[in-house]
Formats: sequence, structure tokens, C-alpha cells
Amino acid sequence: MGEGSGGAMQLVLASASPRRLELLQQIGIVPDIVEAAAIDEAVVPGETPDKHAARLAEAKARAVAARHAGALVLGADTVVACGRRVLPKPADAAQARRCLALLSGRRHRVYTGLCLIGPDGALSTRLVRTAVQFKRLAREEIDAYVGHGEWRGKAGGYAIQGRAGAFVRAITGSPSNVVGLPLLEAAALLRGRGLYPASA
Repeated sequence: MGEGSGGAMQLVLASASPRRLELLQQIGIVPDIVEAAAIDEAVVPGETPDKHAARLAEAKARAVAARHAGALVLGADTVVACGRRVLPKPADAAQARRCLALLSGRRHRVYTGLCLIGPDGALSTRLVRTAVQFKRLAREEIDAYVGHGEWRGKAGGYAIQGRAGAFVRAITGSPSNVVGLPLLEAAALLRGRGLYPASA
């Protein structure tokens, strides 16, 4: 059970991301169950990045909550956006190179939607935005990064907590949001349900 909870309510993390689990554990929250939500994550035509992240977070939480009656379910979705364009989790090295070339020397935004569903079906949501500025990347730097394979499974083709940390000139907002879970906001949602110490 999540540390800091005193009852029998289970906490379910609706995510397949090991990074989100690690971030929760970092602040002393250990979900009882970690379960991915099999949903369509395609961007709806005309959908802005922030709305996309919020919609998918709720969809993930609802899909998993339907299988865990009586539990508290936390869903999250993180997107990397350049302007109104949502960058993908690259399918191959060529797509990863294109993502990094687009981000080179530019400021982009990372959005994470959070959705907490209680046993009573009540929803609590948050949307967090962080601005990230990359330095200008030489072709050799992009090639070396892509060659290491760290881009696999990462929105926008990079992991700020890994080798791509050397690309970051500035961050405005939550650093943990860029990794995949804004801890300040996640803790606040869980605190509201008694699953995080009020003094933390």
C-alpha cells in the first residue's frame, strides 16, 4: 500500500512507465498495483498538446479504474510539444534523429496530464507545463545520442535524466515533469486522498 496511508484502499498506477514508478517511490509512495492502460494514444485532429495530455491521462485512469473497483487510480500522460505539434515516441532511429533536429537550439514544452480517480468515481486532475531550452546540437551529437538507443520509448526522442541532460540549456518549471511525473502536483493529489503525509 502507498506509504503514508492508514486504510485499506489500494493505490493503482495506471502506467507502463518505469520512470513514473521510480519517481513515486522517490517520494515514498509505493503503488499496490502497476497496470498499463491499453488505449489509443493518437492525437485527435485539431487537439492541442495540453488537451491531448489531459485527455489521455483521464482515459488511462478510467480504463484501469474499470478493472479495480474500490481502488484509487492515478493516470498520467506526458507529451513533448514544439509549438502545437506533439512529438512522437520515435518508432526508429531515423524518427529519433528528426525529433532531435527539430528540438535543436529551440525552446519546447513538456505537458503532463494527471488524473486521480477515487473509489467513489470522483476525478481530480492537474495539467503541468515545463519549458525546456535545448542548445544547438551538432549532427555528430545527434548521431551519438541516437546510437546509444536512449531515445526508445521516450516522448520527443530523449530522456532528460540520461545523456540528453547535456543538451539542456534551461528549464522553466518542474524538472520531474520532463521525466514523466510532476511530483509536486502528484503529491498534492494523493495528499487530498490521505495517501501522502500532510507535512511533506
